[in-house]
Amino acid sequence: MNETASLPADILNRKGANKAADIPQNVLELLNQGFIESVNLTEWLAVDHRALLSIVLNTSGLSHEAEVMLPALNKLKEDKPMKMIPAIAAQWNRLLSELPETGRGQLFAMLASHRSDSVRCWAAYIVGVTPDMDIAGILQHIRPFAADSHFGVREIAWMAVRAHISANLEAAITLLANWVRDEDANIRRFAVESTRPQGVWAKHIQALKENPAQGLPLLEPLRSEPVKYVQDSVANWLNDASKSQPDWVLQLCSDWLEASDTKETKRITERAQRTLTRK
Repeated sequence: MNETASLPADILNRKGANKAADIPQNVLELLNQGFIESVNLTEWLAVDHRALLSIVLNTSGLSHEAEVMLPALNKLKEDKPMKMIPAIAAQWNRLLSELPETGRGQLFAMLASHRSDSVRCWAAYIVGVTPDMDIAGILQHIRPFAADSHFGVREIAWMAVRAHISANLEAAITLLANWVRDEDANIRRFAVESTRPQGVWAKHIQALKENPAQGLPLLEPLRSEPVKYVQDSVANWLNDASKSQPDWVLQLCSDWLEASDTKETKRITERAQRTLTRK
């Protein structure tokens, strides 16, 4: 039975509340049971990951694992998603490491394809906490999450592996240079967003703050990017760089405008220089 398909249209087609207090109780229950995806940031932040974890464990025949996983989560000082998701991913990774290869693959596939975006966020973060994987393997495994249809999963995807990218910057940029030419805008955006010099909610990449030119293989192909979602990421990357290397950003924007007289390039360069023009 497809429970999602049987849900009322007003649930499936909702726009989402602006405040957590305004989320209907039935919607919140369905989110916490893993039956529906969140439709905006307010809902995404409101998910009770402990309750959802209990449901997923029970429906997967792993209810006994709750005795280990839930107490570990209770040690956290905060219930915010950006604390809960890595902690839950670490617990799943422990369990996966104890399983034979076949069982491990089946369990991870279940999490990675779950109808709940929150559960897929756990799976994305599992990639980031899995030890002994080289940067090529990490990017290969995170790619499906970078292309996910849900905004939350896509954001968690780059956050999950950013530390690995930073630690293997040269190799990562070489690999991601192919991603910025992909037909999927989400893949192009991931390549840029994951390498922002001063990304939001992420540790800075000092090497790119000092020498942002290292990121040109990811930026140059997108100087006239048609999709605004990706344009914004390119502009934000350069805006980050302008805080430590303003002259470099000014020169690059000038060069781009001279070489590419399109509305897309103009929009990117204007947004890229917004911190500099405010001074």
